[in-house]
Amino acid sequence: MTKDQSNAMWGGRFAAGPDAIMEAINASIGFDRRLARQDIEGSRAHAAMLAETGILSSKDAEAIREGLLTVLSEIEGGTFAFSTALEDIHMNVEARLKEIIGEPAGRLHTGRSRNDQVATDFKLWVRDQIDAAVAGLEALIRALLAQAEAGAEWVMPGFTHLQTAQPVTWGHHMMAYVEMFGRDMSRFADARARMNECPLGAAALAGTSFPIDRHATAQALGFDRPAANSLDAVSDRDFALEFLSAASICAMHLSRFAEELVIWSSAQFRFVTLSDRFSTGSSIMPQKKNPDAAELIRAKIGRIFGANVALMTVMKGLPLAYSKDMQEDKEQVFDAADNLMLALAAMEGMVRDMTANRAALEAAAASGFSTATDLADWLVRALGLPFREAHHVTGALVALAEQKGCDLPGLSLSEMQQVHSDIREDVFSVLGVHNSVASRVSYGGTAPTQVRAQIGRWKDRLG
Repeated sequence: MTKDQSNAMWGGRFAAGPDAIMEAINASIGFDRRLARQDIEGSRAHAAMLAETGILSSKDAEAIREGLLTVLSEIEGGTFAFSTALEDIHMNVEARLKEIIGEPAGRLHTGRSRNDQVATDFKLWVRDQIDAAVAGLEALIRALLAQAEAGAEWVMPGFTHLQTAQPVTWGHHMMAYVEMFGRDMSRFADARARMNECPLGAAALAGTSFPIDRHATAQALGFDRPAANSLDAVSDRDFALEFLSAASICAMHLSRFAEELVIWSSAQFRFVTLSDRFSTGSSIMPQKKNPDAAELIRAKIGRIFGANVALMTVMKGLPLAYSKDMQEDKEQVFDAADNLMLALAAMEGMVRDMTANRAALEAAAASGFSTATDLADWLVRALGLPFREAHHVTGALVALAEQKGCDLPGLSLSEMQQVHSDIREDVFSVLGVHNSVASRVSYGGTAPTQVRAQIGRWKDRLG
């Protein structure tokens, strides 16, 4: 492609082509080629509408339709020759279309601009990524549900400040992440619903004088309606920012879970065993089995957060309507989407393959005075103590157990009565971890009955 040929795509305003530096900074084809399918989809819908409204002849529309399918097959087949001189995916496609079908290709751009074209392409691409993210989240949730169902009654320590707090069940812990990732699904769905307005036909910024039918193109491309303001339509990147915001929150949830898997799979905890498929070894220490997949998921959040901040920074000072700054909107979104999908797939695989060590979980659940709150509640119920006094008595019993080097069930009744004389033998019924979790029957609690109810609710929701 010569400079004269590339100038022809711009029109007659420029006498000379850009030098190498300008070409390098101006071109986006190195990354926006990923929009090829969406670009051709939008062009086909636009051409069909031009024919339906009589702006384009049916003969030219058919030539354009067939030519675009040929271009798409070349791109998908890896035979398409992308040109930096042609700047972006839109001009690359249009130039190749002209080579294939000749003069009718020049009519395709009637009633639109690259400004509304790229906004449409990008929206279609982000919409597809949202659908993929929702599917990935659903697969992860199903893996968590399987873990929760298998371990609905398995006791484990619940933590605050990473210190033993109260016994919970393995199923309850898994279901906490189901709720988190469920909210992520809803955030993506909300963003999709809000973004589903079509920019095509807004043209450069003011609309067009051609009698186009924007409702027809919106419907053909699966949008709910055309965007209502042409200035907003070409300058809006809220949809990309909402995707990045939802992706950032989702990545944060993935990172929290990854951190727990790193801790739980350590020799000090041994709560879980990760499969060999998602672990690596050491080049020097033969005993090592490293949770590298979890660690990499934990690190991915930096790239996704960074993409969100980068695009916010690009957009924060731009006047209406389009500015070339907005060419910097895609690379961050592409990178964030790639890394989010990779992290979701890796987490789903780890969750499906991992094995919980029930014995280690139960042993840890019974340590660290995890039933102290149950003891305090018993003092309130059985002896009628005010909770603050019961809290004080329990604290004294914990201190006594620490001195003896045992847990609360290791204290004798007489030792407990030295702290409070009214304590009775049936106090020991609340000091077992299984009794503790079984008693937490409030809605959303850790009792196995509640865990199974929540599993059933989610199975019904997912279908």
